[in-house]
Amino acid sequence: MAADDDKRLAAEAAVAEVRDGMLVGLGTGTTAAYAVTALARRVAAGLKVETVATSEATAAAARAGGLVVRDFADIAALDLAIDGADEIDPRLYAIKGAGGAMLREKTVAAASRRMVVIADGSKRVAAIGAVKLPVEVLPFARTSVVAALARLGAAVTVRDGYVTDNGNLIADCRFPAMPDPRALAAEIAAIPGALGHGLFLDEVDAAYIAADGVVTRLERGGPSD
Repeated sequence: MAADDDKRLAAEAAVAEVRDGMLVGLGTGTTAAYAVTALARRVAAGLKVETVATSEATAAAARAGGLVVRDFADIAALDLAIDGADEIDPRLYAIKGAGGAMLREKTVAAASRRMVVIADGSKRVAAIGAVKLPVEVLPFARTSVVAALARLGAAVTVRDGYVTDNGNLIADCRFPAMPDPRALAAEIAAIPGALGHGLFLDEVDAAYIAADGVVTRLERGGPSD
């Protein structure tokens, strides 16, 4: 089965958690786009929900699908957030941000009572750290932040010509190893001008991962199937 089919199946499994009256956070990226489509289909069939989008692209897709999109600036809490991941491991540690929206995604995830990651089987790993870790950088502090990230051991590449929806830059960091993600997250967070990073260590409550047409659910602190 193609990866796109698995992404769709994972998204549909997560969207099945949505109930009438919920306020739902919608992630960014190719897998999250399937969740937008699946939710729009349920709304067309009569489900009543409102949403918050983690990027301008997701907001546009959601509105085009007939979904109500609210401004997160006016929102204190959400019921559920559904988003993709670049890697996720059995601890439900994830790396996100290939789509450049991880700062908004993390903010929405933190405000959500439950965050669910959706992914195809290629994103499931024994331990996160093989993919590049994105860091959102204040343009004013570009060179100093890149130098600080390099001192942490990263090979750093600033995305050429890319600006986030927040008006910032993305520095993609390749670490030779990531033995202690929590320590690394704290070190990056302590860099002035580093506004956010793609390590999601506490935010993910569950993951729906589809491989060869079979969806597996991983649940933090609970049963999986």
